[in-house]
Amino acid sequence: MFKKILIANRGEIALRVIRTCKEMGIKTVAVYSTADKDSLHVRFADEAVCIGPPSSSESYLNIPNIIAAAEITNADAIHPGYGFLSENAKFSRICTENGIKFIGPDPQMIEKMGDKATAKATMIAAGVPCIPGSKGLLESYEQAEKLAEEVGYPVMLKATAGGGGKGMRAVWKKEDLKKAWESARQEAGAAFGNDGMYMEKLIEEPRHIEIQVVGDSNGKACHLSERDCSIQRRHQKLTEETPSPFMTSELRDKMGKAAIKAAEYIKYEGAGTVEFLVDKHRNFYFMEMNTRIQVEHPITEQVIDYDLIREQIKVAAGIPISGKNYEPQLHSIECRINAEDPENGFRPSPGTITTFHAPGGHGVRLDTHVYAGYTIPPYYDSMIAKLITTAQTREEAIDKMRRALDEFVIEGIKTTIPFHRALMDDENYIAGNYTTKFMEDFKMK
Repeated sequence: MFKKILIANRGEIALRVIRTCKEMGIKTVAVYSTADKDSLHVRFADEAVCIGPPSSSESYLNIPNIIAAAEITNADAIHPGYGFLSENAKFSRICTENGIKFIGPDPQMIEKMGDKATAKATMIAAGVPCIPGSKGLLESYEQAEKLAEEVGYPVMLKATAGGGGKGMRAVWKKEDLKKAWESARQEAGAAFGNDGMYMEKLIEEPRHIEIQVVGDSNGKACHLSERDCSIQRRHQKLTEETPSPFMTSELRDKMGKAAIKAAEYIKYEGAGTVEFLVDKHRNFYFMEMNTRIQVEHPITEQVIDYDLIREQIKVAAGIPISGKNYEPQLHSIECRINAEDPENGFRPSPGTITTFHAPGGHGVRLDTHVYAGYTIPPYYDSMIAKLITTAQTREEAIDKMRRALDEFVIEGIKTTIPFHRALMDDENYIAGNYTTKFMEDFKMK
């Protein structure tokens, strides 16, 4: 087992990893930018190293500085968390070259699944259902035009690199394809330095349902059931739940087997997520694979009593997985609390928190790195907390979330707490009647 792990991340996920490491008797190293010197992950790690100024490119994405921090502290492993360098094949490779274990898949797996066009081709070869569309990258607009006619409108143009909704365009008719092609490529090139595009048939009334998988160094994988991530704004998830209110036992079995087939085909090592789009007829199609821990992993942990960070560390140390597939025994909901103003287009709201009261009680979990007096910097993702409730039934989990949101006080900045409180009273949400288009019609009352 590792003696010391450096966490190459910030905020709540860095603190989350530190907690499990402490329980396992493993020393921890926090890295931080000058903007994060007062964050709780810096306070609770055994050691902390400043790796640069506020800009991500000069700190949390600065590979030489992170490797240097690992070397001077004698860390024998690095946990990348999510975002930043977590799916960077170059970083994984450099860790290995410097005798440091990257807690995640090897560079070849990241390259195979990180590029969406390559991932789709790999999954077709593995026999996993995929959305009809281009077999690889589109070489020209003319090729895109021809393929759109073949698969039929509507279609979705997608950037092969990156995520977060950038470089994605829904095209409903032929007349709009040229403009969408040009704007998507321009946006992708600016965001990711890669304007490669591919095309898929647009699935109407889709749900975004992902399957959590864990694979070990022996090529064995298991699944830990699903999470429904359909409530999104601009392709960014707002809240998640497990089990999905749309799921059936038969569908879970089929999707679980497909996810295991995907993971074992590439001999996947670590915790990962196979993401699917599911249409209104419960046909499911592979969308992408995230080769890292997900923001929403706590709801899976809650319903099956399973520490995913501990499992990541054990697998990285060469310990085999149990091989058991899990089904949720409870119901869990996560609300992402962002420093944003939901009444003004979710505009970012950095600043100093003047008052902070955390909700508590049975079945309530709060993952956060902030506190009263903490100043939220404007340089990073706006998520400041994850509020998770768990209960015997979905109805009880919603009731518990309402109460916890009412109890959650953050003053000095705007947050998405009022949005989530309104969501918990929405008739369609309560009925489990939602798709990825839910936010287009949602109005806060």
